[in-house]
Amino acid sequence: MQVDYIIVGLGLAGLAFTRELESHKKSYIVFENNSQNSSIVAGGMYNPVILKRFTPVWNADVQLDIALPFYDELEKEFINKYHYKVDIYRVFKSVEEQNNWFVASDKPMLSKFMDSKIVQEKHEGIIADYGYGKLKNTGRIDTKRLLNDYREYLTNKNLLKTETFNYSNLEVNVENVKYGEVNASKVIFCEGFGLKKNPFFNNLPMQEAKGELLIIHAPNLNVDFLIKAAVFVLPLGNNYYKVGATFNWKDKTKLPTEKGKQELTKKLESFITVPYKIVEQIAGIRPTVKDRRPLVGKHSIHKNLAILNGLGTRGVMIAPMAAKALYNHLEYETALDEEIAIDRFY
Repeated sequence: MQVDYIIVGLGLAGLAFTRELESHKKSYIVFENNSQNSSIVAGGMYNPVILKRFTPVWNADVQLDIALPFYDELEKEFINKYHYKVDIYRVFKSVEEQNNWFVASDKPMLSKFMDSKIVQEKHEGIIADYGYGKLKNTGRIDTKRLLNDYREYLTNKNLLKTETFNYSNLEVNVENVKYGEVNASKVIFCEGFGLKKNPFFNNLPMQEAKGELLIIHAPNLNVDFLIKAAVFVLPLGNNYYKVGATFNWKDKTKLPTEKGKQELTKKLESFITVPYKIVEQIAGIRPTVKDRRPLVGKHSIHKNLAILNGLGTRGVMIAPMAAKALYNHLEYETALDEEIAIDRFY
């Protein structure tokens, strides 16, 4: 089999890069062993404001300009709903936070997302003595549904190999690569925290941050916006909500824990007073980087091996932009932004 690209991994990074390849009529094959699930269990929100400090997310305008049409196009192609507009209500803890919100909402980069008025409306079952700051033009992507549909699409086209990629079987030559019966020009590694086992890129400083979430049923909560306080509460419809998330830098397993559940329920009950039932607990490992920038670029020696990884907690926003940047870098030698290029670590 002769293809232009081999893709290893099919989370948001792998999906975004294959879409970029398809838009340029490049051939590819994807290897995915279902060992990484951070994209599937993610909250899926896109939000250009850091809600702890009311500051803009790095490069948010560029990311959203690429990401939102990207997901809308996938909806049209697969005739399914992935993109949901969802406002965010940030619960204020003090008058000082209210004042900080006022200051931030006047800044040009934030004004189109931050409503300058304090929301004082009351909602049953939510403790918000100082009101809320409202974020608009935000939303969520149903990453689980999207990835499931995309895997089915690749399977039907015989473009998906559901197996573990064996690095020792990869023959890397100057002009091409060979993996079993597959000959290709390049290999792109989009493996999430599986990077730790990758002999070509495991020297990069990626950290694994385990996150756990709950799915709850709360018939009396009755809100259609995301609530952000000690944890986020994201409406999923029919009185179901996603609650998260924990950060654990030590536990490298993907198994939900009692400790994680207790942490989430304690934080949830610090501002939610209505009864609820836990219907599911899920966990995943986020591939994160200390400087909160993705890992994008070519291997220092083998120029036909590249990486697209480290999307962290904002993969929904970053993946389409980073995939486009990597494609242009590989095909047209367009320089990568130094903030995402892996050269920053060499």
